[in-house]
Amino acid sequence: MYYAVLCRFVLVPLAILTFLAHKYWKTRLAIDAVEKFLQMQQVLGPTRYAYTDLTAVTSHFRDKLGQGGYGSVYKGVLLSGDVHVAVKMLNGASTYDGEEFISEVSTIGRIHHVNVVRLVGFCSEELRRALVYEYMPQGSLDKYIFSSERSFSWDKLNEIAIGIARGINYLHQGCDMQILHFDIKPHNILLDDNFVPKVADFGLAKLYPRNKSFVSDRALRGTVGYIAPEMVSRSFGVISSKCDVYSFGMLLLEMAGGRRNADPNTNPNASQSYYPSWVYGQLTGEQVGETSGAADMHELQKKLCLVGLWCIQMKSHDRPTMSETIEMLEGDVNALQVPPRPFFCDGDFMPNVMDSYLHSSELTAISEDDGAIEFASN
Repeated sequence: MYYAVLCRFVLVPLAILTFLAHKYWKTRLAIDAVEKFLQMQQVLGPTRYAYTDLTAVTSHFRDKLGQGGYGSVYKGVLLSGDVHVAVKMLNGASTYDGEEFISEVSTIGRIHHVNVVRLVGFCSEELRRALVYEYMPQGSLDKYIFSSERSFSWDKLNEIAIGIARGINYLHQGCDMQILHFDIKPHNILLDDNFVPKVADFGLAKLYPRNKSFVSDRALRGTVGYIAPEMVSRSFGVISSKCDVYSFGMLLLEMAGGRRNADPNTNPNASQSYYPSWVYGQLTGEQVGETSGAADMHELQKKLCLVGLWCIQMKSHDRPTMSETIEMLEGDVNALQVPPRPFFCDGDFMPNVMDSYLHSSELTAISEDDGAIEFASN
């Protein structure tokens, strides 16, 4: 009887208090780690804003630009009155340990390139966090390339493709540390007033020494449809900057065709349901579908397709670097050869592999953001 009373009124409350204390200190340590990092970052990095500053900048978060798994984005004007910004308010649940927040601030805060979005500032007060970017009035690339009406000329599309490639190449080669983005896709390419493209959203990015040709990251990062094969299986190669090259190749094919690589609106049994396979058939004359093949392609459309197919070669060592990709995009289309036939063109290999991999019980989801995922082996 005595022990039952002791357990009920002493040991159980003590266990609950111990659990709550552990949870509090775990959260406290995470917050302190972020705070320590941000204090050092202020010396070299962007401006730190108080939450009240952001309330004023956004007029109490009146003009909402968009929303995703990470939180919401609001349009704002800095107090000087002449600089428009986009304020990305992060959900507490998606930034609990602060890893993605630190990644984005440390990565983009030190970058100054015409084809990379500029981080103006940030806010961090306890679990309330925000990122303040330069405002891109034309929005993201996806709303133009997937439009029912062609928004850009082929010259402009090629110009945009080169700009994106230069931005990614700067991340790989132009910084003290190489930055691997891991989530290149149309949604993460923003356009300014003059439709100059800027690489954005560095939540999944990682920094590595430039003298490392490959990295040991075990996490699967990116968005389904743009993830490089080596992220799924190391038999395709090591994880390196070639992962971004693969994603960029997928983006090029979508720019060229005005449709998504794996279009959910097409018949899944149709040969053209996986767009890269259809493109390869058109270029080689092995398949005649909606057009009569490469002969009817604009030369710049053909160039985007050829470079895209080179970039999505299954083996990472068969893909060009981003600097080589820029040379291909700037060069003559007649100098480009059709790449070797990737074996995914024999069917829907990559979509099936990704589907089975993402539903594997051996994986645990860490985060999700507008289709962007990060998985790690248990």
